[in-house]
Amino acid sequence: MPDSTNCTEALEDLFEPALLGSYCLKNRIVMAPLTRSRATEDGVPTPLMATYYAQRASAGLIITEGVNVSPQGRGYAFTPGLYDHEQLNGWRAIVDAVHAQGGRIFPQLWHVGRISHPSLQPDHALPVAPSAIRPDASAYTASGYVPCATPRALAAAEIPGIIEQYRQAARHALLAGFDGVEIHAANGYLLEQFLRDGSNERKDEYGGSIEHRARLLLEVTDAVASVFGSSHVGVRLSPLGTVNGSALDGNTAAAYAYVVGKLSVSRIGYIHVIEGSPQGPRDVPGGFDLQLLRHLFRGAYIANNGYDLKSALDARHRERADYIAFGRLFIANPDLVDRLRTGAPLNVPDRATFFGGDARGYTDYPFLSATATSR
Repeated sequence: MPDSTNCTEALEDLFEPALLGSYCLKNRIVMAPLTRSRATEDGVPTPLMATYYAQRASAGLIITEGVNVSPQGRGYAFTPGLYDHEQLNGWRAIVDAVHAQGGRIFPQLWHVGRISHPSLQPDHALPVAPSAIRPDASAYTASGYVPCATPRALAAAEIPGIIEQYRQAARHALLAGFDGVEIHAANGYLLEQFLRDGSNERKDEYGGSIEHRARLLLEVTDAVASVFGSSHVGVRLSPLGTVNGSALDGNTAAAYAYVVGKLSVSRIGYIHVIEGSPQGPRDVPGGFDLQLLRHLFRGAYIANNGYDLKSALDARHRERADYIAFGRLFIANPDLVDRLRTGAPLNVPDRATFFGGDARGYTDYPFLSATATSR
């Protein structure tokens, strides 16, 4: 691992060591979470996944695909979990493989809420959500995509159990050797469902005002930080995202300013912000400057969504981000850091192999150097 004395604050350089919390990362390039559905039916990570992540360990930080915090939190087939010991052991092999290559890795803790289907739930139960509002979205099952079901609204008495699912997943992450954790509060999943007034019609202490709608995210953050320490925790947000049937909040700027201000007070290590619509346009509606969130937050700001080398260097030059996350480019380019550093051509990803399957379109993309493929 890089020595902290070698860390730099150079504005334009993506490729020198830099501090994130207590860690000195190899560079400012982050591998964003990417659902690939290569785990077993029971959510156990596989040796193939260890190869995949180790191949990409030149990133300053790897944030794993979404990791289900419980069987109830699952909305996609063949996604990994972190709620039992077999899953924990599978992740330990992955973490060890990444560390052997000098990398750092955080799991992204994930509960999909209403973005699910009874066929993916224990005992074929209804998915849960803050309110019983059916999303205009699909869940990925072993038989393919199916429309999401109308969820069941969580009872207030169940919410402490949801928080405990996150805490227990964080404990398992610590035992597996992960360097920290990211909490997924974006892309229309459970924590964002609570945040947004269009998906949260509750009248109790978890609904109504933004202070109440943000309560679950903040309580989950405190629970996870109690395991890892706040500086080793990040939160992913998509203030402008409308994927998975998620409508924008009625007052986006005020809602997310409140959330980020509270996360700053909690002294977590970073916020990971999807700028614009996930996997879509980077357009920002008039009257809302995402840099407001950066300036409200005292930790690191990871920028995400459609970045290439030019735009990443520009964001650093203008001090608009501390780290830049790349997603789809990492799918087809395990040595993305080297390719960006040298200006080498990029492999083109095969969309047909994004979800499910075997090594094809997963671990068989070529490296710049033929010898690197044997890693």
